[in-house]
Amino acid sequence: MGLGVGIVGLPNVGKSTTFNALTKAQNAEAQNYPFCTIEPNKAVVPVPDKRLDELAKIVNPDKIQHSTIDFVDIAGLVRGASKGEGLGNQFLSNIREVEVLLHMVRCFDDGNITHVEGDVNPLRDIEIIETELIYADITQLEKKIERLKKQAKGSKEAASQLIIAEELYSHIGELQPVKTFEKLDNEAFVILDKELRFLSNKDVIYGANVDEDSLSNGTNKYVEMVKEHANSVNADVIVLCAKIEEELVGLSDEEASEFLSDLGVQESGLEQIIQKAFDKLGLMSYFTAGKVEVRAWTIRKNTKAPQAAAVIHNDFEKGFIKAEVISFSDYVANGGESKCKELGKLRLEGKDYVVQDGDIMHFRFNV
Repeated sequence: MGLGVGIVGLPNVGKSTTFNALTKAQNAEAQNYPFCTIEPNKAVVPVPDKRLDELAKIVNPDKIQHSTIDFVDIAGLVRGASKGEGLGNQFLSNIREVEVLLHMVRCFDDGNITHVEGDVNPLRDIEIIETELIYADITQLEKKIERLKKQAKGSKEAASQLIIAEELYSHIGELQPVKTFEKLDNEAFVILDKELRFLSNKDVIYGANVDEDSLSNGTNKYVEMVKEHANSVNADVIVLCAKIEEELVGLSDEEASEFLSDLGVQESGLEQIIQKAFDKLGLMSYFTAGKVEVRAWTIRKNTKAPQAAAVIHNDFEKGFIKAEVISFSDYVANGGESKCKELGKLRLEGKDYVVQDGDIMHFRFNV
């Protein structure tokens, strides 16, 4: 769907290690020196969804197909990135292409792993990255304002954009992120954001990378600092140990579950990240269930039935007649489609039906 999550942070905070574990491919080079990652690594990651397993137990399909989400491992940013330090301009342009940021923050002490700032201080590290994003937005906006000043003489639309652009410039000039601008719903701002893709207006999930002991305890002093900051900006924090997540890669689901249980952890940090990112992107899944495959289809929340059908094939939308719909809970409770039909749990929905997360659907169409 062209939607992605960019993994950002200072060098050596666990970005590439996390990426390796996310992809289960071990193909992002993770080493202990700055700028190990130069070109962004990209991967399509399946979204964990236990509902697919429940459907598969009923249908016994030949294969199971998950929804997916794109992750991009972006090279470590440093102080001065917006001015080109550490190849910063190149890296910042990579961030513009994603919709959500997973901001990895180092929350552990280890003298063997270099820290570019000399010591571990999560709040300082967060501030460095977020300030650089704002500086990059300022640079972009300055150029846009200059263009708008020339265009505004003959265009009312440009003139209205210029007013908003200058108000926004004042706001971010005080090193306040775009996301706290009071006119985010203004039409002129929406147009500006669509063109410039402001970095400091993106949703953020903080990934607090801890050591094994802190993972077992669920927290440490560094994590508490990150959580306090996240609460102040209405962001989510996921605590994980990137090193352990990478170790889990080679284990079966049963072995991984046992390993996590021994650590006192219910769910892997990566599963939490994927699910939270999927939600932040405004995405959800509906299902098709048959002998060939049980499959999750990715759509935006509040999508109507014809547009949801188009995700399978454009012809399904063009010739849409009706959607056969069974809720996930009804499907599982009654052991599949046949019993649901018998009990009247299968509904016929029209063009205005808003698809619900977990719906099992079959489309009637005619082209």
